[in-house]
Amino acid sequence: MSSLENEIRVVFNETWETQNQSEAPELANETVLLETGLDSLGFAILVSELEDQLGFDPFTLADDAFYPRTFGEFVAFYDKHKPAA
Repeated sequence: MSSLENEIRVVFNETWETQNQSEAPELANETVLLETGLDSLGFAILVSELEDQLGFDPFTLADDAFYPRTFGEFVAFYDKHKPAA
């Protein structure tokens, strides 16, 4: 697991637990985001928290609109659009 994926998992879990007051579900690469129990507000909070933690928002950096369907696609989208170090 990459450090980026790990950071995304940590922030996802924190966001999910805050929104749902219970332990976050296990995430596999194939996990469909809409089936995680996190609603649209939760995803907006997740993206905002990730921007604070990671220092970038790939949704504003990308040229084309993209809506990841699975957790693996979500992580890959962040990895593809992360600024060069």
